[in-house]
Amino acid sequence: MNLTRFEALKTSLQKRPNILEEIGDDIFKKNVFSNDKLRHYINQNTFKRYNEAISKNTGIDRDLADDIASAMKAWALSKNVTHYTHWFQPLTGRTASKHDSFFDLSGDGDAIFKFDGSQLAQQEPDASSFPNGGIRTTFEARGYTAWDPSSPAFIFNKTLYIPTIFVSYTGEALDYKTPLLRSVSALDKAAKDVYTYFGKDVKRVSATLGWEQEYFLVDRSIASSRPDVTQTGRTLIGQTPPKGQQLDDHYFGTISTRATAFMQELENVAWSLGIPIKTRHNEVAPNQFEFAPIFEEVNISIDHNSLLMEIMPKIASKHSFRVLFHEKPFDNLNGSGKHNNWSMATDTGVNLLSPGKNPMGNLRFLTFFINTIAALLKHESLLLASIASASNDRRLGGNEAPPFIFSVFIGSQLTNVLEKLEKVSKGKLSPEEKTDLKLRIIGKIPEILLDNTDRNRTSPFAFTGNKFEFRAVGSTANCAKPMTVLNTIVSEQLILFKSQVDTLIKEKGLKKDDAIFNILRDSIKNIKNILFEGDGYSNDWVKEADKRGLSNIINCPTALQSYVSKKSIDLFEKMNVMTEGEVRSRYNVDMEEYSKKIQIESRLLGELALSQVIPAAIKYQKQLVDNLKGLKEIYGKDFDKNVVEQKNIVLTISNHVENIHKKVYDMVEARKKVNKIEEEDKNALAYAKEVFPYLDDIRYHCDKLELIVDDSIWPLAKYRELLFYR
Repeated sequence: MNLTRFEALKTSLQKRPNILEEIGDDIFKKNVFSNDKLRHYINQNTFKRYNEAISKNTGIDRDLADDIASAMKAWALSKNVTHYTHWFQPLTGRTASKHDSFFDLSGDGDAIFKFDGSQLAQQEPDASSFPNGGIRTTFEARGYTAWDPSSPAFIFNKTLYIPTIFVSYTGEALDYKTPLLRSVSALDKAAKDVYTYFGKDVKRVSATLGWEQEYFLVDRSIASSRPDVTQTGRTLIGQTPPKGQQLDDHYFGTISTRATAFMQELENVAWSLGIPIKTRHNEVAPNQFEFAPIFEEVNISIDHNSLLMEIMPKIASKHSFRVLFHEKPFDNLNGSGKHNNWSMATDTGVNLLSPGKNPMGNLRFLTFFINTIAALLKHESLLLASIASASNDRRLGGNEAPPFIFSVFIGSQLTNVLEKLEKVSKGKLSPEEKTDLKLRIIGKIPEILLDNTDRNRTSPFAFTGNKFEFRAVGSTANCAKPMTVLNTIVSEQLILFKSQVDTLIKEKGLKKDDAIFNILRDSIKNIKNILFEGDGYSNDWVKEADKRGLSNIINCPTALQSYVSKKSIDLFEKMNVMTEGEVRSRYNVDMEEYSKKIQIESRLLGELALSQVIPAAIKYQKQLVDNLKGLKEIYGKDFDKNVVEQKNIVLTISNHVENIHKKVYDMVEARKKVNKIEEEDKNALAYAKEVFPYLDDIRYHCDKLELIVDDSIWPLAKYRELLFYR
């Protein structure tokens, strides 16, 4: 049962214990089965075979798996661990696991601890209740988790967690990790092939990711008094407080003692799990914060983000907080994103999106930089589909969140460089042109980027010195969705680029540098269509984007349709990232999720409006009516002249109550009609068109009543109470 508003406020003011743990020098990866721990349990030859298998992405045979499993078990038991689990990321948007004990029985009935290579490599959780988007029938319950050796096992809550993929009996991906790993392999091969133009020393290219996790902290007791916060993660009703974020005094301000205690304990646990959190700070809105880690390989980074989102609510609960990951938990205040900072790095330590120390290194930078933007232009609508969700619809386009029009910001300096490169002669370059190009243009790039302080907070995708920042990703998202798409489209573009350059070398007889310059010049002419330096919120940009043929997608279901276009399906199949069936299953899952979320919000809003808001309004209205009766006795014939405002308040309440009643009824009828549509995509599109608008309409009248009704009568905790805790 939810606490009443005033019970919640009283509880929130009670003294809480200061829960802090000492941070030791050796805490980082304390609970991770890293290579230094593996060395203690296996011989040098086995250790070498294991690392070669991971670096070369080759299979691990049963004997090697047995050795690794034995080492894992010995390490886990030394830490008093009792269970193990395959930890995976199904299409629910959360992580999942089934815990098994190391305990087993021997042939003669004695207790033993058992964990071998087969248990390490594979488990069979029941897959019938996980979303599959029609890729399999309900009675086909088998699903398999398979060990991902590239992401290390770890211990949490006395359980050994083993990161895994999740696939069906027939091999289709039922998770986010499987397509991600395929996209990583595709990018590795494509980028290595292009890198051969600049050197032969690279054996592997990895996508790297540094996410920035934004979130809100609200008092747990007060949040518990709000059914909308507990069930949807956001406020469906609530008037913006007089003081919100307009003074900009929270951004990068002093972190409160209570929030600091939470952050310190969380960092302690995160570091022990190998999550390299580097930065913490206040965000723009009251009680909004951010964590950001050091960059890692994309697969490990996404595992770490998923794990952090799993442990944050547990730690927050110990500090009487509730974490809100929702993209827009509070109306008219900044929403929360998860900026994905993406780049490519070689096994030799070279960031391919960072200029080199010489003209050749800078030409390498331009090659990967321009080709990335070319990929974005070709598949901008697919990238928007990768970050579309019911909750992100609430955030995009407002309070510093980028709009739902895809563009790329690179800054005036790099724009100037590209304009000069566009003027390069077609065909073979003269020695003078090459010298001028390398010294005057390409050679200046490191100096340009050294002081590249340009920023555009309204850009969905911005180059920030040595990486691209995908700012449109929502705070609740699994980063694997957009990163799989990004890796895949860049892989396709790099393959095309390599083919084009090789053709010029072979058929036109151009030298390597000349061929590269020619292809880059042609690419620059095309990518100008997606480059934009201005205000993404302006009406002029909406008109300009339309002229350029860029997508302006109004809602999640419309955006998701790009996933199943022939162009997108051909891309995923050609790059061996997803089959058509796997793509369509994700499309169906996302469409169904949208419908369900809007359905839940509409049902809950109707319940709150009818059972809490209207009764409170009528109760206050009765007090006013009783007051009017008393005033009539006092004023007599002058009553109408002297109590105009009091009467207007009564009538205003009646107007809002009437509107709420009617709109809730109409919303319910619209929902009944939409629910009869069986196809997931048509159902979602109908929810967006027929039901979604009622959420804001009903909220408007509820919020107006909040400003009128006596504060002691209003049943729901207000923004000023949720956002300004003690």
